[in-house]
Amino acid sequence: MDGFSDLHTHTVYSDGVLIPAELARRALVKGITHLAFTDHGDSSNLDLIVPRVARLCREINGLQLGITLLPGIELTHVPPPLIPPLVERARSMGAVVVVVHGETVVEPVAPGTNMAAIEAGVDILAHPGLLTEEEAHLAAERGVFLELTGRPGHAFANGHVATLARKAGAKCVFNTDTHQPKDLMDKATATKVLRGAGLSEREVEEVFSNSLELAKKKLKEMRGE
Repeated sequence: MDGFSDLHTHTVYSDGVLIPAELARRALVKGITHLAFTDHGDSSNLDLIVPRVARLCREINGLQLGITLLPGIELTHVPPPLIPPLVERARSMGAVVVVVHGETVVEPVAPGTNMAAIEAGVDILAHPGLLTEEEAHLAAERGVFLELTGRPGHAFANGHVATLARKAGAKCVFNTDTHQPKDLMDKATATKVLRGAGLSEREVEEVFSNSLELAKKKLKEMRGE
């Protein structure tokens, strides 16, 4: 089975346990061809995380090792009114994949976070929990990808998110939300998670295709193309 993209992972720059280089190596062994580092961020640490990770991505990509690395950020538990300016600030610092930590059912994320993220035009709304039809339709309109996740707890709402995305015509991506080595998945395991959320075989392949499409688009942005 061929490789796939994982555009939501964490390192020691937030609550992950691996430095970026080791995470990249472990992801490569799992068959991941495109990987984004998206540590938890707010206004206190964007300048610490993004430029350093961006430098490492450029260095490793230049070696052509078989994996493409993308610098990103996951804006996490940020009050909704602050999301739009932080999205722009993160991008100005070099984050090419901007994720917002959505209204997962297992954390007290502020109400309105999903809508604020979609309205701000983030790349991925992570684990959006009990997404509304209005939010799903706006995500489709704005080109915001909705995440189906492999992370325990957050994955409780995968079936709901997939159902609303299907109705609204919104695109979904699959990410592991890796924090430690055991969280990484190969494509076969990711396929099982998606099938368990009620996706057909065709829909599973569409999700993987969406992830790769987004990764390639962001690589071009990183290169200034």
